[in-house]
Amino acid sequence: MKFRKKPVVIEAWRIPVNTEHTGILPPMWLVDGLMNKSVIADPETGCVAIKTLEGEMVGNPGDWIIQGVKGELYPCKPDIFDATYTADTEGKQT
Repeated sequence: MKFRKKPVVIEAWRIPVNTEHTGILPPMWLVDGLMNKSVIADPETGCVAIKTLEGEMVGNPGDWIIQGVKGELYPCKPDIFDATYTADTEGKQT
């Protein structure tokens, strides 16, 4: 059998590479993760450690942090993100 992934709208934020996002604030859902320590940023490396249901996962500069349909956070490599997601031009931008 073959299955197709249901279309869902997610929110995502790209981890800055060097000064790529200088002056751009992360979304509130990511700030909440940083405040409650489910996301820990390392300013020296630019990496983030994210506590997930599967254990701790690391996001590197250039990776995306995705907020799933149940509010869960996880990192995603840029090539997987590009192959899986497109911009939601109909939805509300936050």
